[in-house]
Amino acid sequence: MRIFFLILIFSMSLSWAQTPEVKTDSLNSTYLMIVGDTLINHSIGLDEIIILPKLKLNSYKMRRRYLILQRKTLKVYPYAKLAAERLEVMRERMASVKSKRKRKEYTRRVQQFVEDEFSEKLKKFTITEGQILIKLIHRQTGETAFELIKALRSGWRAFWYNNTAKLFNMSLKIPFDPETVEEDFFIEDILQRQFQSGNLEFQKAHNPFDLYKLSKKWYSESVN
Repeated sequence: MRIFFLILIFSMSLSWAQTPEVKTDSLNSTYLMIVGDTLINHSIGLDEIIILPKLKLNSYKMRRRYLILQRKTLKVYPYAKLAAERLEVMRERMASVKSKRKRKEYTRRVQQFVEDEFSEKLKKFTITEGQILIKLIHRQTGETAFELIKALRSGWRAFWYNNTAKLFNMSLKIPFDPETVEEDFFIEDILQRQFQSGNLEFQKAHNPFDLYKLSKKWYSESVN
């Protein structure tokens, strides 16, 4: 279970929970009286601390698999994050566009912009990296790539895009599911550790996952 240790920040902003300030003769500091305790009002506010479960890679094969997956995840995650950001902006703007023709035109312009900006980079992805990207788009948006294409373009286009993906042993319908797919569990583990280390810029998942709970499930199954 991913546990957040919230550090209580005692500052002047907590005045609603304080009794009046008390000054002493011996010290030139302001005190706060909180629930019968006296604290010097020079406390430092700390960010919340995330404690992650211990990573258990018990074989060379598993460690190698994890490191390869880590390299691929680091490579594709920024694109999934960007996709989620662009989708949010696009939906906000489309909500104010009443004309179906103008909505379609705007969607087409966004698609063209994305293709012009990223198509050459995306072409360099391997099939495995492409499938990880599809999964991470689902993690960040809550919708599979198939569902997004269907909603933003058409069901017919989504059908043919997915059929094309099948030729490369990929699927636009595959969700990100670390509770039942071991590879997805490792990807989630990689993401949370990279967020903590600062190697990846954090973006909240559409449905955040409890890494402690996932670790307990997968590690207990590997023992059994």
